[in-house]
Amino acid sequence: MNFPTTLDGLYINGRWSAGSEHLRVINPATEALLTTVNGGDQTSVDQAVSAATHAFKDWSQTSGSQRAVILRRIAAGVAEGREQLMQLQASNNGKPLFEAAIDVDDVIATFEYYAGLAEALDGNQDSRVELPTEDFSARLRREPCGVVGLIVPWNFPMVTTAWKLAPALAAGCCVVLKPSEVTPLPELQLAAIIAAAGLPDGVFNLVCGSGLAVGAPLSADPRIAKISFTGSNAVGVQVMQRAAETVKGVSLELGGKSSLLVLKDADIELAVELACGGGFFNAGQMCSATSRVLVAEELADEFLLRLQNRAEAIRVADPFDPNVEMGALVNQAQYQRVLGHIDRGLSSGAKLICGGNRPANLPRGYFLQPTVFTEVPLDSALWCEEIFGPVLCVRSFASEAEAIALANDSPFGLVASVVTGDGAAADRVANALQAGLVWINAPQVIFPQTAWGGYKQSSIGRELGPWGLQAFQEIKHVIRAV
Repeated sequence: MNFPTTLDGLYINGRWSAGSEHLRVINPATEALLTTVNGGDQTSVDQAVSAATHAFKDWSQTSGSQRAVILRRIAAGVAEGREQLMQLQASNNGKPLFEAAIDVDDVIATFEYYAGLAEALDGNQDSRVELPTEDFSARLRREPCGVVGLIVPWNFPMVTTAWKLAPALAAGCCVVLKPSEVTPLPELQLAAIIAAAGLPDGVFNLVCGSGLAVGAPLSADPRIAKISFTGSNAVGVQVMQRAAETVKGVSLELGGKSSLLVLKDADIELAVELACGGGFFNAGQMCSATSRVLVAEELADEFLLRLQNRAEAIRVADPFDPNVEMGALVNQAQYQRVLGHIDRGLSSGAKLICGGNRPANLPRGYFLQPTVFTEVPLDSALWCEEIFGPVLCVRSFASEAEAIALANDSPFGLVASVVTGDGAAADRVANALQAGLVWINAPQVIFPQTAWGGYKQSSIGRELGPWGLQAFQEIKHVIRAV
């Protein structure tokens, strides 16, 4: 795709403009400069929050049905621009086109889903609350919490945005969105689609920029009622600290170090495919990556051999290659970070089974071979820390109880996967795992109807489903003497 030399990175109060921060946008598959985005700063954040605050007075009073019309227009606009959005995802993020297609379809489904929930709000408003006395009556109202700040990451541009933006708009909130400065291009195109959907000026605002220039002042602004952040735990702590200064609501979707458990009666071929999907999809750049693979010792040798063969056969290539299976990591910083994890893993005594280097046929771009380790010490960073790259650690276990204990031995608790032919064992293990979402014999499919979020340090709150809408609502009860 051809890009203008520079792009405006601010959409405030219904108008596009350029900011003072210059963001270089790189194609991770070629290391070439795609364009420069002129992003914002604290002044831009102040203007966006002011516009949203003014717009909230009217937008918060619209009906759910009125808001649903807008949400469905956005979904239709995304569907119409599907091919362009896919190409922007692939060019800016480095993910293959088939993965980009999944992302765009997820965005469409999310806006459609929350349009339906918005419509349902009208009939449920002022619902009666049963009381133990006839001397009083009570009714329940669900009202938008106010102006919200949404801070989203680079690994799933547009997807994470939709998961936050659609329920926020459905609830009647006004929004200031900060996309990642690493992957602003698909977000800017999505913003253009939203701008054309008929929202009143100021309801939706976008400010591109770095975390320091935009994210920090947005988190601290006293007019923001809530911050919803997805990203690393380190930055999540900073967001929470700044939000605490004005005691605003906070939702955090943070890291993971998740496990895939292959029980003794599992289908090995299925287990291998699920392990590769859980570890190498999006080049492993997922908070849900099942980078710990726990295998029953009866299957361990055969599983590891098949996993090695499958990993070595994965075609790492340019996102636009028709035969690509895994694309590039998002930028040089992430590429070097993952290589550093691999080096430290080797130093800790872990055994490298395959991968760990750049593919020989790809001298440029942030490409890395699918990587598999065994004999990883339980106290090593490779086993304990989120890598955010295509790196799997495989360990065998002797009993179901040991597998559960190993999976739960983590400060994180986002997701888990279980592979087994025993339905009773599947349910038993799933119920014992400390994770917000467990897949059984299934790839990492995500539906708007089911919650996203985890235990422990992985999350505060939940996204998607009705819980995603409730995250942007306040509860009000009105009690009247009869």
